[in-house]
Amino acid sequence: MHSEDDHAQPHRWYSTNLVGVPAPVLASVAFHAHPQALHIAGTREAHPGLFALLARADSLNEAREMFDHYLGTAFGLRKPDAAELARLGPAEQRRWRSSWRKLLQGWGMDANGPAGAVLKGWVESRFGLVPRFHRAPLGRFPSPPWVRYLEEKAASRYHNNNIHQQLDLLYEFCQWALARFGIPGHSAPGARHITLWRGTLLSEEQRVGPGPLRRQGTLRLNNLVSFSLDATEAGCFGDTVFRTALPACKLLVFPGLLPGQVLQGEQEVLSLGGDVEVEIVHV
Repeated sequence: MHSEDDHAQPHRWYSTNLVGVPAPVLASVAFHAHPQALHIAGTREAHPGLFALLARADSLNEAREMFDHYLGTAFGLRKPDAAELARLGPAEQRRWRSSWRKLLQGWGMDANGPAGAVLKGWVESRFGLVPRFHRAPLGRFPSPPWVRYLEEKAASRYHNNNIHQQLDLLYEFCQWALARFGIPGHSAPGARHITLWRGTLLSEEQRVGPGPLRRQGTLRLNNLVSFSLDATEAGCFGDTVFRTALPACKLLVFPGLLPGQVLQGEQEVLSLGGDVEVEIVHV
């Protein structure tokens, strides 16, 4: 049975989920230890042409160019040349077309800004993982932090042009690339876990269990978080660095996956959150 207080705590709600694994399971330490492959329902089936192209790729470099070109065409993300612009009306010339790239660049600038809210909202929609932090802890509902998060995740500047479908394809492409190529120099193709580091002030993480976090334990992370492939790089983002073997099926972006400069940190990995077993490596 659910108490009245449960209804004021969104992380206890059952949210939408398109991956076939209930959100409480997906966020658990049991899933962290024994993950299974995840797929967003209907995404690969709706874009068979992209994955047919990818199947012919001989390298990750070739695959990411295919991905970039396909999404640019499918969602109108390619910047028009001068002749094309001249044929467009003033309103169309100024039209803001939301893109996966702009969202990731916005996350790199400020994970708690409007772009971060849209990304966290996508995780909430597809995986059922409710955010726990956006500018401030997201505790009881309703509250001013929750209202601000809800306003930002629905803002039209980022939340248009089928942005959730773009992110669905980004996730599926990441999972395809991990299975086919792995992360060069860091994980083999098809690896179930990938060792990652996160630097933090522990302001966005929550200790699971009694007592303070010493050397090992479980942390409850936000629904979308940044990690690093390098412990030294991770140390630039907080005075506490922890290491974890993260399920590969939770990754959305890793270094080398996408063309061009996307995230600020050269070794930054973007991943779904939940409860994770960690080891503190530096305080």
